[in-house]
Amino acid sequence: MARVLNNLLLFTIRLTLKIRVLGYWSLIYGYCALCTAVALLKLWWSIILRPSATFQWGIRETPPACLNDTSLGTHCYVRIKESGLRFHYVAAGERGKPLMLFLHGFPEFWFSWRHQLREFKSEFRVVAIDMRGYGESDLPSSTESYRFDYLVTDVKDIVEYLGYNRCHLVGHDWGGTIAWLFAIHYPEMVTKLIVLNCPHPSVFSDYALRHPSQLLKSSYFFFFQLSRFPELMLSINDFKALKGLFTSRSTGIGRKGRWLTAEDMEAYLYAFSQPGALTGALNYYRNVFSSLPLSQNDVKSPVLLLWGERDAFLEQEMAEACRVYIRNHFRLNIISGASHWLQQDQPDIVNTLIWTFLKEGEGRKTYRN
Repeated sequence: MARVLNNLLLFTIRLTLKIRVLGYWSLIYGYCALCTAVALLKLWWSIILRPSATFQWGIRETPPACLNDTSLGTHCYVRIKESGLRFHYVAAGERGKPLMLFLHGFPEFWFSWRHQLREFKSEFRVVAIDMRGYGESDLPSSTESYRFDYLVTDVKDIVEYLGYNRCHLVGHDWGGTIAWLFAIHYPEMVTKLIVLNCPHPSVFSDYALRHPSQLLKSSYFFFFQLSRFPELMLSINDFKALKGLFTSRSTGIGRKGRWLTAEDMEAYLYAFSQPGALTGALNYYRNVFSSLPLSQNDVKSPVLLLWGERDAFLEQEMAEACRVYIRNHFRLNIISGASHWLQQDQPDIVNTLIWTFLKEGEGRKTYRN
């Protein structure tokens, strides 16, 4: 009798799990279909209003001068033997000084860290990389090539290639996700972790499933699962949607922020108008649902989390929730009036807060809350 009950219980657990998995993927694909329908309506409306301009966009052939600004550092390249990929990065500061490595988000590239490269090169070897699929780094065509474990290994390989076994790791948006994961899996390689507008991955997945408002704000995750169509929607009207992410009233840099100059905007258009550039960037999203939940969660490094109060994509409540996964000193700073594009929006405030965090605990061997 006991054996029958145990088998029944096991069957019930397995059935419940299968139902939950089915419900999870039904939600993903159902929402993807809804987002696709909305995007089709937008495309149809654009064709009606601007029939000749809708499908006009072009590759920018010449990089703007700001991408070759020598005050930002030197352009370098490395080919990693294990992956075979070539990575581009910009480095400044003396070799041998502590390494500060910057990981950008979507839709950005190394240039988003220009204010920080200038600021921290006096005391650090600062390196801003183009992550795989971005900028001048290689763009693997396979979606499978953008799995979390590959992205984390890229960071490890680059740190070691630069001649270091530890770094101060700074990440924003998708770069923040990879920074969290790197600190989880390679705690011995992270002196201090600094994340901008990106929650711990487990916080995001748990929160989004329990808060429809965040699920709505994350609707682009579902839309980006499609093949080719998202690239089209980001390109039409000469990359109008891409420009809008940085400049629109709802998602762009705040009123008190440091607006992108015309040349800054052209730098982004140059990077993302190149063949395959949008696909490489979007492939990060096309793997995310298969990579969560995480098997490991705890972060052992000291953590600074900076959060723009006016983030249009991520709800602020997730920032404080990250504390539960951090087994070390944790500092959270909410920046009033700042947008999602924090390091470009409020560079002076961001740099000051980072300096304060880096100087905290100097001379101490351990950190505690």
